[in-house]
Amino acid sequence: MDPQAAEQAGKTVSDYSTLTYLWVIALSVWGGVVSWVGKVRRGEVSPMSLLELCAEVVVAGFVGVLTFWLCEAAEMAPLLTAALVGVSSHMGTRALFQLERFFSSKLTKE
Repeated sequence: MDPQAAEQAGKTVSDYSTLTYLWVIALSVWGGVVSWVGKVRRGEVSPMSLLELCAEVVVAGFVGVLTFWLCEAAEMAPLLTAALVGVSSHMGTRALFQLERFFSSKLTKE
């Protein structure tokens, strides 16, 4: 195992800088806002629904951070990680369902 991979394998959630988490959360929030704007444009929610906006942002933030950790664990390139964080945070709960399905299938095979 090369030294960088060994270092990566031992990382914990507290080993990342505040700046790293800030960009992950900012990108995630952006994905959540874009998702909310799409729902408003399709007429699914009211533009005045701040509760819906807050829900989208909270879910997007959670999914974005989870995606970041998964990408880091898989040692993906930073730009690919950023793209996946953005897309998954835009997907919100749909991304959570996909992750649940993936992990459920892996756990039931063993």
